[in-house]
Amino acid sequence: MRSHYCGQLNESLIDHEVTLCGWVHRRRDHGGVIFLDMRDREGVAQVVVDPDTAEAFANADRARSEYVLRIAGRIRLRPGGTQNPNMPTGMIEVLAKDVTVLNTAATPPFQLDEHGKVGEEVRLKHRYIDLRRPEMIDRLRLRSRITHGVRAYLENEGFLDIETPILTRATPEGARDYLVPSRTHNGHFFALPQSPQLFKQLLMVSGFDRYYQIAKCFRDEDLRADRQPEFTQIDIEASFIDEQDIMGITERMIRELFNGVLDVELPEFPRMPYSEAMQRYGSDKPDLRIPLELVDVDDLMATVDFKVFSGPAQAEDGRVAALKVSGGAKLSRKEIDDYTKFVGIYGAKGLAWIKVNERAKGLEGLQSPIVKFMEGIVEELLDRVDAKDGDIIFFGADKARIVNEAIGALRVKLGEDLDLYTREWAPLWVVDFPMFEADDNGRLSALHHPFTAPSCSPDELKAAPATALSRAYDMVLNGTELGGGSIRIHDQAMQRAVFEVLGIGKAEAEEKFGFLLDALQYGAPPHGGLAFGLDRLVMLMTGSRTIRDVIAFPKTQSAADLMTDAPGEVSNEQLRELHIRLRQKAQPESGGE
Repeated sequence: MRSHYCGQLNESLIDHEVTLCGWVHRRRDHGGVIFLDMRDREGVAQVVVDPDTAEAFANADRARSEYVLRIAGRIRLRPGGTQNPNMPTGMIEVLAKDVTVLNTAATPPFQLDEHGKVGEEVRLKHRYIDLRRPEMIDRLRLRSRITHGVRAYLENEGFLDIETPILTRATPEGARDYLVPSRTHNGHFFALPQSPQLFKQLLMVSGFDRYYQIAKCFRDEDLRADRQPEFTQIDIEASFIDEQDIMGITERMIRELFNGVLDVELPEFPRMPYSEAMQRYGSDKPDLRIPLELVDVDDLMATVDFKVFSGPAQAEDGRVAALKVSGGAKLSRKEIDDYTKFVGIYGAKGLAWIKVNERAKGLEGLQSPIVKFMEGIVEELLDRVDAKDGDIIFFGADKARIVNEAIGALRVKLGEDLDLYTREWAPLWVVDFPMFEADDNGRLSALHHPFTAPSCSPDELKAAPATALSRAYDMVLNGTELGGGSIRIHDQAMQRAVFEVLGIGKAEAEEKFGFLLDALQYGAPPHGGLAFGLDRLVMLMTGSRTIRDVIAFPKTQSAADLMTDAPGEVSNEQLRELHIRLRQKAQPESGGE
């Protein structure tokens, strides 16, 4: 029905006859001549309709915002003084000879160029309108280019695109499963996959030594800016490789994507052990654009007469860390109080601070509620953090986990609030993760998943599980984990050792992972892989604030779809077929307040 997209028109087509299809972006009536801004996915073009073409003029006259039109006409230069060099089609216009109204449109719930004045709920309720905005079209277009680039790169590297099941069985992978009741197997449930983890390992056992998939994954967990209940994963697995191989393959892929899509040359990715990342930044996905680092001061604080510091400094699981902000002494008391509330979100009981006004004056040149406790260590403390006049030093003192989370988050917030970024892109590999993490009761669980290979022997693993390292690696960009992976366990003895450390007995292992364990005894090759969050990658590459902005039809933070009103109720007949009975909500007792 069309010869060209609106946004493709330019001076090279002057005097050509074209046919356009699209939506009325704007209509203007100037002294009997009607101007229509026609919009499609490629952009906007100006159409002029003269009264000379009576039928076309009549149709243009009744057209309104978001009407769907088909326009035939001739391209000409815009008259002098009306050209717009800032618009791709701003030098030309289409003189219409035929205007056909393909469909009318109700008044939209919001104007596309006024979307910022309406709430996100309204835009999500009418997502099909929101997606007409040029910035949304650009984001999804770039997402398409990224997925095309990924497929082209991996196909060229010898990877095969293989699909894995969506209906599978529940496995423990760190989040709640979405369960699907079975009509034909009474009382039994499928689970939607949190990842294709087990299946891609089975493909390696099957001999498909290079696999990839752009896979849908599902996790029933609390949401935030970079999480959705269903998300898309670039899933990659290969056999007969080690860490260096898979990290090299995937790093080259990301660098080629940035170069081809954004014309950005990323540097080679530095590598940092997990322990160093936690010590210096309080995070396993540090944003290296921010030039702030945590500095350990436990040894200094262990001797001060201030239990808030000396207690954690002397505790086995405690930490006291300082964070110096150059020029931060200008922060007001209200701003410091706001930062104190902020770290409280992460469990910190408070936020101690020292302003360095005139260092040469010793204690008298410092401003702080805690400075009276610093006598005897003040010079060494200031030297350790390299404090200068005009700086502020923040302190975290608590269990190491709380200090890392609270002061690590404070570091990022200060970077945002004070605009401390030193570069646009900061990639990083974080390596040498712990194999296990302990809960408050000392019970160990797999930091990633129980199929991650440790970097030691089975006997060494069982002898010292708390200090064992894994062969895992995460790719981080600008403080966001783009992807993570590991070399997998392919040896039955090692898999049994990991299950033993985790307290998973033979019967439980068979029940949960029997099909994988069976496969491992039939010649499993050494293998490993990495999975990228496609939504997060697109979010970063488009400069979006949330992954909702780069997903065509996302859910809200309460995991609801406002457009389709999902999740919704189902009929009693459907429930009976699934052998499910819903409990009635308890009615409140009647009576006074």
